[in-house]
Amino acid sequence: MFRFVLEGKDKESKARFGYFETIHGRVETPIFMPVGTVGSVKTVTPDELKDIGAQIILGNTYHLHLRPGDDVVKYFGGLHKFINWDRPILTDSGGFQVFSLSELKDINEEGVTFRSHLDGRKIFLTPEKSIEIQSNLGSDIMMVLDECVPYPCEKDYVKKSIELTRKWAIRCKNAKINSWQALFGIVQGGVYKELRRVSAEQIVEIGFDGYAIGGLSVGEENILMYDITDFTTDFLPENRPRYLMGVGTPEDILECVERGIDMFDCVMPTRNARNGLLFTSYGKLHIKRQEWKLSDKPIDPNCNCYTCRNFSRGYLRHLYKAGEILALRLNTIHNLHFYISLVKEIRNAIKSGCFKKFKREKLEMFKIGGDNV
Repeated sequence: MFRFVLEGKDKESKARFGYFETIHGRVETPIFMPVGTVGSVKTVTPDELKDIGAQIILGNTYHLHLRPGDDVVKYFGGLHKFINWDRPILTDSGGFQVFSLSELKDINEEGVTFRSHLDGRKIFLTPEKSIEIQSNLGSDIMMVLDECVPYPCEKDYVKKSIELTRKWAIRCKNAKINSWQALFGIVQGGVYKELRRVSAEQIVEIGFDGYAIGGLSVGEENILMYDITDFTTDFLPENRPRYLMGVGTPEDILECVERGIDMFDCVMPTRNARNGLLFTSYGKLHIKRQEWKLSDKPIDPNCNCYTCRNFSRGYLRHLYKAGEILALRLNTIHNLHFYISLVKEIRNAIKSGCFKKFKREKLEMFKIGGDNV
């Protein structure tokens, strides 16, 4: 069964720390969840994820339903056994991928009809179907099906959309099968504060194990995302975890922890690693740059990940320029280690009562730029 414990709060901000428990273990918050879209965090093994310190990973309902099929995953005993991961898993509802990947889609109160990006076949996704798929996957935390509106979006459409999200959330809750699987509600409302308040109050009234803020980091300016996040968390219960979906940069995580967020996920560390952009305690570093050809420095002198302990920038640049798969793996190990270490440091700073000072110093260091160190 799912249980969340809020252990403490920062005196100068809305930052907080705690933990939640699932049948696959405990997760300390604030937490960053590596994204394992199709049942794997790209280029790294489950054991490497554990070595990095990952406590929970994310799987994607849409992609796993299309391939290999949630019925296949169920046959193998659920996603944990299928991918050999014995720690918690969160699955999204599939809604975001429907709205972002499918050019042709038809949304109505019953559900959404769309065409697969793999073979073009028509698929009808309802709230009940999303819960059925996630039940077959056997994730520890399921997400309700919602409509993620684009940015910008007309207020009248967003107003209708949050009502659809409310109705779908009720149907998801009623369709829930396994008592041990947690179900999180999702607050929508675009960048309109009054609609965010209405959506938050509606979703909280339905009652869920945790609450997510969706529909941000979709093109709006960062300052607007921070403002809407700060506003929305005021309407979410303190005794439930708060999840900001699809966010974000190290700066975003620091800013949004300050605004009361507990959980984050994003493809940024893994995707950027595969494109040669690395995160360091001094900001971003581009490993493909010519200046690293003869550099014997590690990526980050303050990092103790496997990559930084064993390899130079010169070697990592060589691997990347040569198109070696090892480059992608070593870069990913570093970036994930950086993100997971960052949230661990954030937790400790909140516990120690020095979060604001920690945040200020981190942001100043990021401005230096990893390429300048």
